[in-house]
Amino acid sequence: KIFKMSFNIYDMSKKQNMLIMVSKFGHCLNNMLYQWKLGSLKANIPIIASNHKDMNEIAKQYGINYIILPVNKKNKLEQEKRLLKIIKENNIDLVVLARYMQVLSPRFCKIMEGKIINIHHSFLPSFKGARPYNQAYLKGVKIIGATAHYVTNNLDEGQIIEQDVARVDHTKTLDDFISIGRDIENIVLYRAINWHIQHRVLINKNRTIVFN
Repeated sequence: KIFKMSFNIYDMSKKQNMLIMVSKFGHCLNNMLYQWKLGSLKANIPIIASNHKDMNEIAKQYGINYIILPVNKKNKLEQEKRLLKIIKENNIDLVVLARYMQVLSPRFCKIMEGKIINIHHSFLPSFKGARPYNQAYLKGVKIIGATAHYVTNNLDEGQIIEQDVARVDHTKTLDDFISIGRDIENIVLYRAINWHIQHRVLINKNRTIVFN
């Protein structure tokens, strides 16, 4: 029997270039930059891009170029063209959405297929879309979690790389849910990025195979 297989050989001493995108929530960005500074996240981070100016000071502390690309309905596609130009000029291998609160266009997702990782602040496939912790709190769930996945044309339905959960109960407030959730987001996103840049993740149609 003949298997139609393809393979890649990687030089593990060569660090990948990573572009981080963020909006107004900085916990995932802070954790990634801290791990990067420690040397635990073995990648180059030449640029942080955002649709807001809020995280500029954090980027300055780490000496990383911070680019603001304000997004609205009229300029969304034009700003994506600028973003693609930045990606090409800086030889970006991976785009990380560290709580970047904008939906990327199908064209952008197709061009960067398999090279965009998002952290979703709930345990997919439950509680999609906005304010998932509020949804979970109102439903009285007993576990909350986070999901790191590749970005595809279908919102929050890309191939899942990593997930984790924490138990909660009736004594926890909405603020507790959010705080616990953010801690899980940090851990899950960090694992997913590390596994990707170590070439330990294979995309197999709608699933991933992760070599732990």
